[in-house]
Amino acid sequence: MKIINIYIILLAIVLSSCSDKFLDREPLDAVSADVYWKTPADLEMYVNQYYTVFPNETRTDMNLLDGNSDNLILVGFNSTLGGTRIVPASGGVWSSAWTSIRSLNYFIQNYKKVSAPAASVNQFIGEAYFFRAYHYFSLVRDYGNVPWINKPLDQSSGELQMARTARSTVMDSIVSDLDKAILLMKSKGQGSASRLNSQVALLLKSRVTLFEGTWQKYHAGSPFGVTGSDGKKYLTLARDAAKQLIDGGAYNVYTSGNPKTSYAYLFGQNDYSSNPEVMLWKKWDASLGLVRWAPSIWGMGMGVTKATVDSYLCTDGLPISRSPLYAGDANLVNVVKNRDPRLAQSIWVPGDPVNILGASDTTFFKRADLHQTGSYLCVTGYQLKKHSNAWGEHLKENYYQSQIGSILFRYAEALLNYAEARAELGEINQSDIDLTINKLRDRVGMARLQLSNITNDPQWDYPSLSPIINEVRRERRVELAFEGLRLHDFLRWRAHPLIVNKRSLGAKFVQADFPEMKPGINIYLDANGYIDPYLKALPAGYGFKPERDYLNPLPALELTLNKNYTQNPGWQ
Repeated sequence: MKIINIYIILLAIVLSSCSDKFLDREPLDAVSADVYWKTPADLEMYVNQYYTVFPNETRTDMNLLDGNSDNLILVGFNSTLGGTRIVPASGGVWSSAWTSIRSLNYFIQNYKKVSAPAASVNQFIGEAYFFRAYHYFSLVRDYGNVPWINKPLDQSSGELQMARTARSTVMDSIVSDLDKAILLMKSKGQGSASRLNSQVALLLKSRVTLFEGTWQKYHAGSPFGVTGSDGKKYLTLARDAAKQLIDGGAYNVYTSGNPKTSYAYLFGQNDYSSNPEVMLWKKWDASLGLVRWAPSIWGMGMGVTKATVDSYLCTDGLPISRSPLYAGDANLVNVVKNRDPRLAQSIWVPGDPVNILGASDTTFFKRADLHQTGSYLCVTGYQLKKHSNAWGEHLKENYYQSQIGSILFRYAEALLNYAEARAELGEINQSDIDLTINKLRDRVGMARLQLSNITNDPQWDYPSLSPIINEVRRERRVELAFEGLRLHDFLRWRAHPLIVNKRSLGAKFVQADFPEMKPGINIYLDANGYIDPYLKALPAGYGFKPERDYLNPLPALELTLNKNYTQNPGWQ
């Protein structure tokens, strides 16, 4: 219950501080040094507020399920992919991140006033560096190079008018903050399980540096590239951070003991306190009025895309374009037949139990909710099952409401980060693959990847890249599907050819299963009979603009307040 109470307090703090928008405002948390900065408890209370930054609610933010990507689509198309965004007047990540950075700088300037043994304060100091790095990375990822400000500024400070700092300088500063966090925070098992630890900081370091390394590599020569850099420096840092985490042995791949359920069960637990793969999570408790809105029996106004489903290999390790085991996609049963078991554990298939209440009281999935409306609708015919729980305790009066824990960081990402960094550096070998990708495949009884025997796939998303990079990216898409990371992968890989002038499709439409549906009236199909949700909304396909849409525009107000800022490419 302690974890839940902390989150209630933090929610109140965040809601009360939403109006602070600029660096030159005192943080709400700033209190007189005469009465604060006395004990380690002061430091702990101060950094507690930042835990709310972690995304953990799916109903209010479908981006956490990849709803902003080509993995999963909603009733309305995503404006980033659609190329329909406009320059906002103010607000967004820009304002919220700077507010937190201002407050964190205040903490870092003042924590030394607490006279206490290092062992009693280092954890909280490390958390402050972690969160500053987290917020700064959000800014760089979304807006490109930004001013690096590492101290609190007042309204008279000339630094409020500083121009953007070089991107590599900001990234190096982020890495430095994470290195401090790794050094200062406790390791798993040495501190509270509900707090950050040094291993989570290692994972974030590998994520941040992998993003930057591939961004610099694939955006070289574009308006978003970094002059004189090929990304190798950051790819090496990503490799080393992930390997340090792996070698530390604090975490491992979870398995239920049954390949047919291990992957699904990982995402449907109420309590992750003893799960060897989950590194940080949020607990929900209906008795305290705290529930999350998780995927369930209903469609939830979204749907998995055909491109995502097609990326899953067959059980012989071959792509659907090459495998004799591929049973086609005439219906959902055939779609999952002889496929990577993670597919059947990620989408609903007729016959799946949706509510196991007993031998005589179990309900089963029959068909996707194409015929429904609103939040009950499945947009594509491929209905998301991952993150649901048909077997455990849940709120039977409302299939949306759930006490399933929210996974914030998990070990599998470190394995995939390491494999990708090694592949991008041209260093990957079979031992690396066995250490990473094949551990994840072993969980579900999937054929192992053999570096010396990769079958050419004419449907590879990145035909100009090496076979191993294509397969590493496939593995990442499959393993981390619907966990909110796909858009960031798309952006750092400069992957716009996947979507520009194209539309995301759904399943093959089976008229016999939906006699009430009338193609061209209440459902749209492409020429091959696949569900085409955006046929009318995007007749020319996604309008993502490669010369503009890889970064967000700065809010117009910021350009007025600081004449040294320049707008991002394509947004002028």
